[in-house]
Amino acid sequence: MPAFPYSTVPARAVTAVPPALALPVIETAFPRRLHPYWPRLQDRTRLWLLEKRLMPADKVAEYADGLCYTDLMAGYYIGAPDEVLQAIADYSAWFFVWDDRHDRDIVHDRPAAWRRLRFRLHTALDAPQQHLRHQDPLVAGLADSVLRLFSFLPDTWNERFTRHFHTVIEAYDQEFTNRTEGIVPGVDEYLRLRRLTFAHWIWTDLLEPSAGLELPAAVRNNVKYRRAALLSQEFAAWYNDLCSLPKELAGDEVHNLGISLVVHHGLTLEQAISELRTRVLECIEQFVEAERAALRFADGLADGTVRGKELSAAVRACVTNMRNWFSSVYWFHHESGRYRVDSWEDRSTPPYVSNEAAGEK
Repeated sequence: MPAFPYSTVPARAVTAVPPALALPVIETAFPRRLHPYWPRLQDRTRLWLLEKRLMPADKVAEYADGLCYTDLMAGYYIGAPDEVLQAIADYSAWFFVWDDRHDRDIVHDRPAAWRRLRFRLHTALDAPQQHLRHQDPLVAGLADSVLRLFSFLPDTWNERFTRHFHTVIEAYDQEFTNRTEGIVPGVDEYLRLRRLTFAHWIWTDLLEPSAGLELPAAVRNNVKYRRAALLSQEFAAWYNDLCSLPKELAGDEVHNLGISLVVHHGLTLEQAISELRTRVLECIEQFVEAERAALRFADGLADGTVRGKELSAAVRACVTNMRNWFSSVYWFHHESGRYRVDSWEDRSTPPYVSNEAAGEK
């Protein structure tokens, strides 16, 4: 079935899912939804990428829509005000471009360039207003996107987001070390690191401005809410590993759950793929149970007060969007040009990336 039957990209009119990656439970039990702002979101994020010089103009024209970055966010943060969704989508597009730069710095052996970028991103995150005109488009793009995200909720939310993203930057640095030194992390170590490189808590934090309310710590840290949030993100990270395994093997990657299973558990590649599928399916099953508990928790917050009613509605909106994440992630992996390795001229070099060390002039 077409995931987005009215998509502006004709090539995605029919979405074919390879049998090895098909999850019938997602296709039947997790209906895909789309934020009505999506067509304008796609146009404006494309313009933002150009304005911030995050991708060369020719690559934006040829690849930006087909990469489906806005589709991913428009299928997740349902109910978000348009300006919130736009800020999230631009930040998400920035994140993918950053991920590509990190990858190219590894592939082209540019440790000094990566160290400079790492330092600059930490600095820009702490003082975004001062980095809007930075020479490196990635630094300026981060400053612009986080300043917009910081305009929706109180400073306490901004400080939490900042803390979480600092840890993501450091996790990327650990991945840089592992990949340049050929270190395949053990399974448990990899899973801990993956929660950071996939930015589990960043995407979970962004549920709150989408719902229009910062959740108190007692609500965010409640085991029922937190378990549902974690499972939604674990599904996304592990399914990404399943889908990106051919791409990462082609690029001599070491950061993939499948690769850790092969190296440290002695599995064959076929066994590792089967194990990944099993973990993904178990994650879906566990989420359905956790979702019910989280929704009961949301209902219990409605204690007859205005504040209780407000909190209950916000938590319910967040949990509902956790469910949306499953279908959005699933279809993204089969629509986005990011994973069409077999169509690339060089299986280790995505056609949508720039190999230059930007920001170093």
